Amino acid sequence: MPGNLHVRNLEDDLIARLKRRAVRHGRSAEAEHREILRQVLGREEEPSFEKLAADLRKLTKRRKQTPSEVLLREGREER
Repeated sequence: MPGNLHVRNLEDDLIARLKRRAVRHGRSAEAEHREILRQVLGREEEPSFEKLAADLRKLTKRRKQTPSEVLLREGREER
């Protein structure tokens, strides 16, 4: 069963443009909205795990890193 998506707080001009576009394509505003989402998200690439990990390493490279085995040992000692 398909899910639902409710979009709130859209500018009136954006809604009017969506409706005009829908009329040009012979669809309802809702169908046009679905088609826009399909087109835009269909060509967007999902980043790979490796890319996400590399980005995270870049963001945290200047922070002090604690090896996981140290954290695990400390956690066990606290019990």
